[in-house]
Amino acid sequence: MLGKPRTPAATLWRAFFLTLALVAPLAGWAQHKRYRPQPDYVQVGVPDQEEGRRLLAAFRSMGLVGDYYFEFQLRVMPRRGDERVYQGQLWSTRGPQGTLTRVVLHDPAGGERRLLVQSGEHPALWSWQTGDAAPRKLGLAELFEPLVQTDVTPFDLQMPFLYWGEFAYEGTFKMRGRPSDRFLFYPPAEMGIAYPALTGVRVSLDSQFHALVEVEQLGEGDRSLKTVSLLELKKAQDQWLVKTIDVRDATTRNKTRFSVTAAALGQEFSRALFEPAVLADEVRPPAEARIVRLAP
Repeated sequence: MLGKPRTPAATLWRAFFLTLALVAPLAGWAQHKRYRPQPDYVQVGVPDQEEGRRLLAAFRSMGLVGDYYFEFQLRVMPRRGDERVYQGQLWSTRGPQGTLTRVVLHDPAGGERRLLVQSGEHPALWSWQTGDAAPRKLGLAELFEPLVQTDVTPFDLQMPFLYWGEFAYEGTFKMRGRPSDRFLFYPPAEMGIAYPALTGVRVSLDSQFHALVEVEQLGEGDRSLKTVSLLELKKAQDQWLVKTIDVRDATTRNKTRFSVTAAALGQEFSRALFEPAVLADEVRPPAEARIVRLAP
């Protein structure tokens, strides 16, 4: 007995699944062939990778004692055009899922952009700005969108690469005359899909202060996409903190300078302050008596 003739719909479905069967291996091959920066060892021989893991674990456990509050400014220095300055504030604490930082950026026109940044092994980020009905969680691709017409992005604030599972320890070297440890981090697959331009992040850590000295985002062919450089540390209330950072975009050649202008360290903030649902609410800074003003 002859079978029923195939309908056009059945034929189309068969062609569709056949196409999937052919395309899926090609997609996997393309992902496998994606450019991958090679380690550039800064000492003789391959550095001890277990030592690198130990150094990285020690760095991850470091931080300011207690909660803290900063006032800062972002000075935008474009290659062409006039400079702009944006004022901001941040509150930070350590939670069970990692560091939580609430950031407020003030627009000269009177609006605000607020972010709640969760760093660590389980990164997450929420955003609210003037006019929004409620805070919302940002997707991976949105991590690379500039904030208030600067070269700073949520990715720069969150620094998720410090917890990426795959990295190479490139060794100890001297950077600006100081001993530093250098690492090359590789983005996980989901990050590569969301932002394929990023192929790696090279990080240098000060060996004594356990501070980030430089972060370089890498693209195809090891091309530098952006560099974040530590310019100055400052001691305030018996703790060392980051005072000045430069963010340079290699494509536009613009520079944004982050400068801490005031700090209140050793604080204890309510955990309710770091709930995404209250990101739209106003928050008052600590009492003026607790804040140290930092000279330029």
